[in-house]
Amino acid sequence: MTTCHVVFLPFIGYGHMIPMADMAVLFASHGVKTTIITTPSTAHRLTKSIQKTINYTHQIELHIIEFNTGEAGLPPVSDNPDQIDSDELLSTLIQALPTLQEPFEQFIAKSQPNCIIADMFFPWTTETAAKFNIPRIVFNGTGFFALCASHETMTLHKPNASSDSEPFIVPNIPHEIKLTRKQLPRLESEGFKVFLKVFIQSVEAEAKSYGVIVNSFYELEPEYVRHYREVIKRKAWHIGPVSICNKNVEGKLERGKKSTIDEHECLKWLKSKPSGSVIYISFGSIVKVSRSQLYEIATALEACNENFIWVIRNDEETLIPEGFEARIAAKEKGLIIKGWAPQMLILDHESVGGFMTHCGWNSVLEGVLGGVVMVAWPVMAEQFYNAKLVTDVLRIGVSIGDVEWNPASLCDGVKRASIERAVATVMGAQEGDAMRLRAQGLKEKAKGAVEEGGSSYLDLNAFVENVKSFKSKA
Repeated sequence: MTTCHVVFLPFIGYGHMIPMADMAVLFASHGVKTTIITTPSTAHRLTKSIQKTINYTHQIELHIIEFNTGEAGLPPVSDNPDQIDSDELLSTLIQALPTLQEPFEQFIAKSQPNCIIADMFFPWTTETAAKFNIPRIVFNGTGFFALCASHETMTLHKPNASSDSEPFIVPNIPHEIKLTRKQLPRLESEGFKVFLKVFIQSVEAEAKSYGVIVNSFYELEPEYVRHYREVIKRKAWHIGPVSICNKNVEGKLERGKKSTIDEHECLKWLKSKPSGSVIYISFGSIVKVSRSQLYEIATALEACNENFIWVIRNDEETLIPEGFEARIAAKEKGLIIKGWAPQMLILDHESVGGFMTHCGWNSVLEGVLGGVVMVAWPVMAEQFYNAKLVTDVLRIGVSIGDVEWNPASLCDGVKRASIERAVATVMGAQEGDAMRLRAQGLKEKAKGAVEEGGSSYLDLNAFVENVKSFKSKA
């Protein structure tokens, strides 16, 4: 049998790197030879992925390439995702990404893989793929609904609304979805000038690429899988949820970084709570929460008297209202995790019934895998599209209220009453139970999709056969 060799080129941000590492494990489990191209500071974060493939026919290989910013006239760049904490550093990093092209092409010339799966932030890989006559597959890190909705609102149509606050219907998609202009990405803002250039390049490169690989499953968004393939007419394969490759406690505990809470402490606390009684609050690795917003969240959590786990960034620790931690500790109602949380482990626990989330795609999928109901609180990127999928299409969550796209990735402006109301809805019996029933149904479908004979299992096999035949025709 001819071996298929797939090369992955992930962006260093955790939201992009983690699912692509999981994807490489998934490919290896199907007998595919996989290589992840990475940079010096991120290589050690992929060792856990390699260990998961140790008993497979092909173990994941790492190949390290370095930035050549000196020749490009750029300042030295950090490739450590923990250090990219400002627009300036992100801008410098994005400007430096093309300097990886030469060492990347040297590897491709030597290894002659069947295809390249590259993150959207590397549009130049379409040019590379054409040079070596192999397919370039794009990984955007989001689902089909967001791909379809953004295609209609950002690349084809100017929203028909008289003001930024007036709702408009997203045209040409299967459901009636209403958004406002203030919920759409504002890439022309000062901090996004460099990003806008790369975004335009990535859209153009994607149109010329062989196809798109999506971390989703057919049963989650069937109308949008069909719309993307048949109306937008792009080759696309759904192979998710890829995080299912993390089957044991250790795999779920250390995705991306080592957790800042001991697993036994976390599980002991969860086990002490009734089934479905805990709401988990996390805004991902990028979103920052203002002091005033932290105060509103804290007072809402105290007032609604639900069990909760709340994840805050290390730099937000000093912004929590004075006395809050002591009061919740005394009542044994809450657990605060400062830093990196074992999100999959928590969401998969039977005690967790709700999830307040920024609606990053990885978090949405992990919420679906946990069978939990969500409070959709989008902040940036494609999160407003994902939120609409959760609330209006899947009907497994509620909206936090009237929030707008924030170019500084800042979560702010939602009052305590809105937070209380949303928590009460998802954790309550009336609306909450109906949503929970739908969420549990999707959880079972997600697991079935990646099992032998499931929709994602079959699509992954179809993808491998497709790129193998491409090589043989060349």
